[in-house]
Amino acid sequence: MSKATRDRTAREKLAEERRLQAQRDKQKRMLGAVGAAAAVIVVVVGVFVFVNSNRDKAEDFVGALAPTSRASDGSIVMAKAGVTSPVLEVFEDFQCPACKNLEKTSGNTFKQLAADGKAKVVYRPFRLFQQTPLKENSERAANAALCAPGDNWVPFHDKIYAEQPPEGKVGFSNSDLISWAAGLSTPITGDAFTQCVNGAEKSAQVQAMTDYALKVGKVESTPTVKLDGKDITNDAFVPSDLKKAVADAG
Repeated sequence: MSKATRDRTAREKLAEERRLQAQRDKQKRMLGAVGAAAAVIVVVVGVFVFVNSNRDKAEDFVGALAPTSRASDGSIVMAKAGVTSPVLEVFEDFQCPACKNLEKTSGNTFKQLAADGKAKVVYRPFRLFQQTPLKENSERAANAALCAPGDNWVPFHDKIYAEQPPEGKVGFSNSDLISWAAGLSTPITGDAFTQCVNGAEKSAQVQAMTDYALKVGKVESTPTVKLDGKDITNDAFVPSDLKKAVADAG
């Protein structure tokens, strides 16, 4: 090989090495930029999760419940004397997992708003599910809730949600519902209640409340929360947003 050829080959090798090094440097810069961007994304996501976890955090309830009573249509009204507005309506199905989540997240906020005299809360349980065994579970729970006295209804309501069976599983047996009611701090007992639960004596009213929710309330899913007739379900899942909506309405 001549000297000229050797020199040319050496120059070509050097040029190739420089090209490869430049390519490696470019890749490092790109990976660095991606890494930095990923770090920013992680921070942003972390902040978002932190903020939203705090916004969605369930609140404690302080004090005594506002008086509760049963209206003629079967709904339960929770409000201080003289408070007639704004009206918060909670359309719910005891078998509905999202309803249980709403109760877990904002149940205490509903109670506090009523106890502070800031809203009249109206619970409207009904049977949304139509497939077995969800329909039967929902029916038994709604019937038992209608059998319970209005002045001791809210603790029973909360207990039913606490014992909600998984979707697709048979649950809310009459014997369990009767046992749970008897185990409350202020027990619900007696032959009248037991016979009402076992005999499904409120089934016609369950149907009437279901018809009201679907036809009059125009409810398409559960839970549905309305404030003076306006759907605020999304706000209801965030306690701070729920309180703001009620304050704005008031």
